[in-house]
Amino acid sequence: MRWIYLLIAGALEITWAVAMKMSNGFSVLMPSIIAGVGYIASAVFLAIALKQLPPGTAYAMWTGMGIVGTTLLGVFLFHEKLSVPQVICVILIVVGIAGLKILAKD
Repeated sequence: MRWIYLLIAGALEITWAVAMKMSNGFSVLMPSIIAGVGYIASAVFLAIALKQLPPGTAYAMWTGMGIVGTTLLGVFLFHEKLSVPQVICVILIVVGIAGLKILAKD
């Protein structure tokens, strides 16, 4: 379950970051509420996962999921452009997340 909690925390990390962008500086009500609730919920699920996971691994995976997911949604939802070096860096983050999961002592 600890990995599920961490996955939920990562998904909520992406949710609040995208909602924050959509809130237009917290001037649009619903995305602002989603950003606030998502931020708190993400931290709560991370805290639950941290009860059983090493903090370095869990935090790195949480932020990595947030970076990759938010970057991908930025490209698809907001038409952000990524250069080849940026794509390579995102791929390296994905490899790092996978490596942390594979090497984690369960």
